[in-house]
Amino acid sequence: MTKPVTTCQCFQENVQENLVRHFSILDIASKFQETNARVNRALFRAVTDCGCISIDASKQILPDDCSFEDVRNYLKSHLQGQLCENCKEVLEAEVGQNLFYLTGLCNSLGLNLEEIIHKEAQRVNTLGMFHLR
Repeated sequence: MTKPVTTCQCFQENVQENLVRHFSILDIASKFQETNARVNRALFRAVTDCGCISIDASKQILPDDCSFEDVRNYLKSHLQGQLCENCKEVLEAEVGQNLFYLTGLCNSLGLNLEEIIHKEAQRVNTLGMFHLR
């Protein structure tokens, strides 16, 4: 019995077939870094150009008697608001490009993206909040 092909596997095969222009590992790694910067830029533009979200950052203060399990109850994301449809669309496109080059990097190195995701999910599930990421 064969395992069904997953979305992740299909995507990895699709990237393998269509990553032609930036096939060198050096090109792929630099494009991955570039697309990561573009994700950040799209996020920052949602704050500074659109204003649909804002960032209100300040020092995180934890009570002295706070247990590690309770830390989440006191920490804030510093994010306020919600992405508008335009900013959401832009961010989704930029994250998609970033995933494309991440997948290309995996392909070049002979890594299976789905296995990586599965192993990381197991690690997080096993360690829970103690995985410290």
